[in-house]
Amino acid sequence: MGVFDGVMSETFDVIVVGAALNGLAAGLALGGHRARRPLSVAIIDLKDPRQALAGNDARASAITASSKRMFEALGVWEHVAPYMQAMDEIIVTDGRGPEARPVLLQFGEASAGQASSAYMVENHHLLGGLLGAVEKSPNITLVTGHALATQSFAPGLAKLTLANGEQLSCSLVIAADGGKSPLRQAAGIELVGWSYEQMGIVASFDHELPHGGRAEEHFTPAGPFAILPLPGNRSSIVWTEGTAEAKRLLDLSPQDFETELQNEIGSHLGKIVLLGKPQGYPLSMFFAKEFHATRLALVGDAAHVIHPLAGLGLNLGLRDAAALAECVADAHALGQDIGGLAVLERYSTWRRFDTVATAASMDGLNRLFSNDNSFLRILRDLGLRATNQMPGVKQMFAREAAGQTGSLPRLLRGETV
Repeated sequence: MGVFDGVMSETFDVIVVGAALNGLAAGLALGGHRARRPLSVAIIDLKDPRQALAGNDARASAITASSKRMFEALGVWEHVAPYMQAMDEIIVTDGRGPEARPVLLQFGEASAGQASSAYMVENHHLLGGLLGAVEKSPNITLVTGHALATQSFAPGLAKLTLANGEQLSCSLVIAADGGKSPLRQAAGIELVGWSYEQMGIVASFDHELPHGGRAEEHFTPAGPFAILPLPGNRSSIVWTEGTAEAKRLLDLSPQDFETELQNEIGSHLGKIVLLGKPQGYPLSMFFAKEFHATRLALVGDAAHVIHPLAGLGLNLGLRDAAALAECVADAHALGQDIGGLAVLERYSTWRRFDTVATAASMDGLNRLFSNDNSFLRILRDLGLRATNQMPGVKQMFAREAAGQTGSLPRLLRGETV
């Protein structure tokens, strides 16, 4: 990996804007030490991702089985595996109180002799694994410390200028710059979607009793409340509440928040001890009308944001990176323009249907469960109980949760590109 700290004018095959998880994965897929024909890649960000490793990020991510295979192909999983927790069991309830949550739907693939469909990993461990692989890759240059000042997506080469005057050119720019993506806005790509009157509260905690690798999704009238297992006697929560209630909870002292969290969890994990400060995130659902423009491809939150109730956000972004890498690698092998219209249209067509379908499913589930309508509650409870008695249907849902349906890019099958 190279690092630039002086004024320069340089041309790369690909420039990735955004050095968070999806951006690093996209850069590795195309220029990493495991790539079959590595391209020259620059990953640029105002913030140095190495500094985030010392931060206090309470977030953890559910990594599907297919995303795990992608990390294996990129040479990342070997660094992440010591810090992962397999989800050996997943339960779903229609919960109205911590001590009265009958299980309506249950998955237990690992206990039935099959591999787990998902794994929990704290985000800072994922970031460390990705950065470790980037550092092994001589074709990847990490450029940090300066904001992106201007951009031009001309038909010939895309040109980016940083605030310190550095000028970078490339055949393809990958926007991995988040939900408010300045690159998406600069390209004039519009969004479709809306904000929810909900916030997601994320926190981690120690607990007395073992979780047994069980993940819990409790659908309450205010929104889903998920308890997700971490290594050891630790767990993470994603607590969805209305905006006003979420802000009240976040304004509590650590001791008072811990008390409220204990009341919400119940007693089955024993006494809990909060780890770090809870963080809150406004929830929304949107996707870009187009996933590409001239010399530009959108991945991750720049292309779509969905409700976190199934923990699929990062996995969708990894699917984007894998599909784009395959389209670009195939074009490169044939001597074609890797940022040309045909390549980008193939990528957009591949990813748009999957993204919209997943976003619509998450939105529908959130609206179905995040209410206190007695009639709907009876219908959905009956539906979940019926599904729980149908092994074939449950297996279909398990494959979907593992990211094993649809047209999988090669990286998600564990193959390099």
